[in-house]
Amino acid sequence: MSGTLKFSDSKSIDTYSFSLANAMPDRLIVTEESITWQKEGEKKPYKNDFEPTFKESALAESSNPVAKTIFQMLSYCKVYQFHDSSNEGSLRQVCPVETTNYLQSQGNNLPSFLLFLRENYKNNYNKIVNYIKDVVPQFQDFYLEPTNGFISLRWMDNSATDYRFNAYQFSDGSIRFIALATLLLQPQQTMPNVIIIDEPELGLHPYAIDQLAEMIKDASKYAQIIIATQSKDLVEHFDIDNISIVEMNNDTQSTIVNHLSTEDYELWLEKYTVSELWDKNIIGGRPV
Repeated sequence: MSGTLKFSDSKSIDTYSFSLANAMPDRLIVTEESITWQKEGEKKPYKNDFEPTFKESALAESSNPVAKTIFQMLSYCKVYQFHDSSNEGSLRQVCPVETTNYLQSQGNNLPSFLLFLRENYKNNYNKIVNYIKDVVPQFQDFYLEPTNGFISLRWMDNSATDYRFNAYQFSDGSIRFIALATLLLQPQQTMPNVIIIDEPELGLHPYAIDQLAEMIKDASKYAQIIIATQSKDLVEHFDIDNISIVEMNNDTQSTIVNHLSTEDYELWLEKYTVSELWDKNIIGGRPV
């Protein structure tokens, strides 16, 4: 398996190439790595090949300035998956208060990160709470009080009682939406440069999917957002130019990504929505 990643702006292009191979017992090792840096206006790029360390990428320990830059850019890309909403899942667990630098990939530190936002970015915290109240009508606010250096995701409803609910008293869809709102409505200062979310629509009410789309558009002002989805309701909120179809090429037996454009489907879009084109298998993405 091999891959190439390119990071470009108006001044230069950084490229990272790598190869992986199968090794015993049932694992992947890095066998080849190289980096290039091409400045605008220069014909010959700077290139460096690394001696493989096999167990992990050589980028992590390299003192090469180009390698450091690429490693930093990769570090700012975060993949999130909030699928495990069980009572034993990460979203409902107690966590140390000090785990607040960023929201972890499976929401392991959700309560401590919300506490951090409440204390340092009140406007963003209030925006998260308001979105949640809109989707979960009985929700009033979080009750974030640390005990012996740990904190849990407790909350209050909008009744007159002083009872404090626990994380396990959220429905699966509610707690997933809370994690998504926290991720997408956090301040620019703490947000990764690239956010990748796998199937965020799982377990969400149709109205919550509408709100999710709005939050994605809000976050896209500050970060590149990549969503993997099978939801027609979610796709309907975005222009066809924002959509790529990932499917199997039967001839090459490989995965291909086909980026869509308004120009190619202009006549179709006069009569049909994007989700209807998906249903009719006009844009692909369905079993043949």
